[in-house]
Amino acid sequence: MKGTFNQLIFCTLLRFSIVVAATCLLWAPPALAGDKTAEMEEIVVTATRTEKGLAAAPGSVSVVTQKEMEKRNINTADEALQLTAGVVANRAGIRDTMSSLTLGGLPSQSRTLVLLDGLAINSPYSGGIDLSGVAIEDLQKIEVVKGPFSSLYGGGAMGGVVQMITKMPDKRELTVKGGYGTAWSRGEAPNDLISFYASGGDKIGENLRLFLSYGYKSTSGYSSVSNVQSAKPTAGLTGWSETTDSTGAKRYLIGDKGSDGWRNDNIAFKASYDLSKTSKVNVQFQRATYDYYNDDFNSYLRDASGNEVRSYGTVKEGTFLKGAGGSERNLYNMGFETELCEQAKVKLALGYVDQAKRWYVTPTSASATSTGGPGKLSDTPTASYNADLQATIPLFKRHIVTVGGAYKTGWSDSQENNLTDWRNEKSSTDLTYQAKGKDRTWAVFIQDEIQLLEKLTAYIGGREDWWETYDGYVYQSGTAGYPKYYESRKDSSFSPKGALVYKPFGQTTLRTSAGQSFRSPTLYDLYRTWTTRGGVTYNSNPDLKPETATSWNVGVDQGLWKGARVAATYFENDIKDMIYTKTVSATQKDKVNAGKGRSRGIELETEQRFDKWLRFFANFTYTDSSIIENEVSPKSVGKDMTDIPRVMFNIGGDFEKGPFGLSLTGRYMGKRYSNDDNSDTASHVYGANDDFFTADVKASYKVTSWATAAFSVTNILDREYYSYSLAPGRAWFLELTLKF
Repeated sequence: MKGTFNQLIFCTLLRFSIVVAATCLLWAPPALAGDKTAEMEEIVVTATRTEKGLAAAPGSVSVVTQKEMEKRNINTADEALQLTAGVVANRAGIRDTMSSLTLGGLPSQSRTLVLLDGLAINSPYSGGIDLSGVAIEDLQKIEVVKGPFSSLYGGGAMGGVVQMITKMPDKRELTVKGGYGTAWSRGEAPNDLISFYASGGDKIGENLRLFLSYGYKSTSGYSSVSNVQSAKPTAGLTGWSETTDSTGAKRYLIGDKGSDGWRNDNIAFKASYDLSKTSKVNVQFQRATYDYYNDDFNSYLRDASGNEVRSYGTVKEGTFLKGAGGSERNLYNMGFETELCEQAKVKLALGYVDQAKRWYVTPTSASATSTGGPGKLSDTPTASYNADLQATIPLFKRHIVTVGGAYKTGWSDSQENNLTDWRNEKSSTDLTYQAKGKDRTWAVFIQDEIQLLEKLTAYIGGREDWWETYDGYVYQSGTAGYPKYYESRKDSSFSPKGALVYKPFGQTTLRTSAGQSFRSPTLYDLYRTWTTRGGVTYNSNPDLKPETATSWNVGVDQGLWKGARVAATYFENDIKDMIYTKTVSATQKDKVNAGKGRSRGIELETEQRFDKWLRFFANFTYTDSSIIENEVSPKSVGKDMTDIPRVMFNIGGDFEKGPFGLSLTGRYMGKRYSNDDNSDTASHVYGANDDFFTADVKASYKVTSWATAAFSVTNILDREYYSYSLAPGRAWFLELTLKF
């Protein structure tokens, strides 16, 4: 009854705003006082779906600009956010294409929404993100807004929203950039890293702007994945060493699986055309291919004669093997915006993300060796379509109403085929497994920005999402009970939110917000049922409910003397209906809504700028993120949520005077747990997530007005630690950038 009432009130407000908005055609009020921004103030769009000065935006907002990215040695967009307060940026390994950017102490990428020029790029299959197609040089800036944002963006925006905004030139420009780097000590970091980038853009006439870019990166990698076994090497074998797994259980290190090499190509195209002084249309295309591979493995085992040994007892050569993999993604984005009257704008966005391939190979038989043998090819293509319509209209002198609707649909089709030769992904034979399904969401949203007083602004809004999943299907060859067909089902979520921004003094901003957010179950949660060789069935659950969170935060941003500022934010999130795997019996495990969690913490930031040539910064994040109720995994209660460190801090500075530039940064991340019972307490072993502090430096020199040379060193202290696999040691990189 409560949900029906909320929907009734919400829809009534929505209809009312649309009717009143029509008056805009007859009356255009003056700009609000709160909209006046200082000259050159950073403008952000993600926090409200409208352009706002950074100081006036509700909630905790961070921006990483193109210039800040250029001062550091950055390969991917997630690396650009590693120094941002409250952001946990992580990859499972050097060749992992799926990044993880999480906010608000909430684990899993599926709880943080990521946008590229307004288009959601989270996978409908898992909620993960593939950033291999985003060249860091193409980005104008990255905006990070923390807190509940389902009221504007729908599912997945529980911890917050990250938006990457690409650049579009206003005049003719050409950039060519190339570089080479390698490990300081061969084999301890990515070897032979090669990077090339070229782009060109121009404004043709008064109306047309074009931009085209191409990027390439490759490396022969390094050995980051260990071969650790529970069976002790037999008598007479040497070269092995005792170690433990991440929980402290005794294990034996017998080798590594070879260097993880990869290569990445991406191409991007953008065009914008001004139809009139108040209307424009833009189109965008990206294509990215990513492939990874392994060089020959290394066995540390030797017999009495010093010969290499690759197997003993139950441990076979196949344990050293690791297959290749890759992905292919195409992204299409189109937008139209127009100004109906003064300050009243309408925007339409259409997008399509086609993950045509996401494949990897696994040797599947004890008889598989480095020269061949059976294997398995796994491939999970996905796609999603997005449509978004919004209108922003000033009303009654003190209101700015943003109202709109959205539609999104996605599908995934996960397949597994046998391979006659694990070294050749084209040697596939019969289909052994398939899981597929679809989902779609309709939504309407409204936000009212109210100028309560000259220095006090309120934001009140909400969004209703109607979600449906259908066409669920699972097949597993030779297994009783398959294929399985799942009926369609529907659910809905209402996400209200309110925020206040108060500026009592010129350099003081106080903010607070509260709201509810949700995450719909992914297609993996709903339909990825499978049975192990040992007969244990892991059941997906098409009846899973959305996870929901109730959140609030409060913060202050204070300017001090010239160029100095400090900021502090406190946040809390209470989550319920968390999706967990329940053990029903020795042969059955089911996904269910069972858990409740809470994350709370504080973010502290400070910055000092000396004109335009020198800057120092530091930030600190403390997060208490724990499970407070979980009937299916009682050992997890009171424990830290997975992949969320309690402490993070970043510190650094950059200098730019004349032709010289220098950047020095340091980053600390505390211990993280992979197991929900926090049993993985061991450190400095394969599979652990160690705490670490690393420092990076980059120096640049402008040789001419159009040529800049730069030299950088990452992990300059050469700290050794594990982020599941062995993290890269010290490495250097030399690059030359030409800009015309």
